[in-house]
Amino acid sequence: MRWWLLGGAGLAAVVLLALICVRVLGDDLDDGPRPDQSRPGPVLLVPGYGGSRTALTQLAGRLTAEGRTAEVLTLPGDGTGSLEEQADLLDAEVTRALAAGAPSVDVIGYSAGGVVTRLWVAEHRGAERARRVVSLGSPLHGTRLAGLGASFARAQCPTACQQLAPGSDLLESIDDRLPAGLPWLSIWTTNDETVQPPDSARLDGAINLPLQTLCPAARTTHGGLPTDPYVVAMVLDALGAHPMTEPTACPA
Repeated sequence: MRWWLLGGAGLAAVVLLALICVRVLGDDLDDGPRPDQSRPGPVLLVPGYGGSRTALTQLAGRLTAEGRTAEVLTLPGDGTGSLEEQADLLDAEVTRALAAGAPSVDVIGYSAGGVVTRLWVAEHRGAERARRVVSLGSPLHGTRLAGLGASFARAQCPTACQQLAPGSDLLESIDDRLPAGLPWLSIWTTNDETVQPPDSARLDGAINLPLQTLCPAARTTHGGLPTDPYVVAMVLDALGAHPMTEPTACPA
């Protein structure tokens, strides 16, 4: 009996050691190289649900005026299809930019585009290629509107709508902390009428910023985030050559 107990204890120790090794190796796999923060590359802007490029085109223009190369992605179809396919498109554009000699990319995800970007980071090792990320009003934990659509009008709720419902399999798959070393600024407005609750934009490991905490007079809605002058100033600062830091004052 004693030898059996000793053997069982030894087996338990081996299993425990194996589990520790798996955990450590898994952490190492997530801890790959990170881009040089002092060398900004091109900026890729990912539209939200429906794929409209209008507001982001204005933001891209501001980035271009600051000397950056900026491109607004055109989402496949009508921008309401699979978010995984949209993440694949983002990955293809990143690969193209890097193949052309870019040291890295910066990514701006507006609304559902921020969810696409988070999915890209998770599924395509984006933390090794994105220097910085900014998301604007992104329903990273879903939005009640999509939840209502998925529950009561499923036929009128396309794939992306269903994936943006709180508790969806897709959102659960990215509901973890960001990889270390990926600077990410998540900005949202408390006046958001589309993403409910607005703090669905909160992301573990990111700099999380409700706009009104610094700019209490801001009446910015969801649709106004990419062109709001306060938000634009914060985006330009976040994607500069200096280290990304949490904003402490409303831009003048």
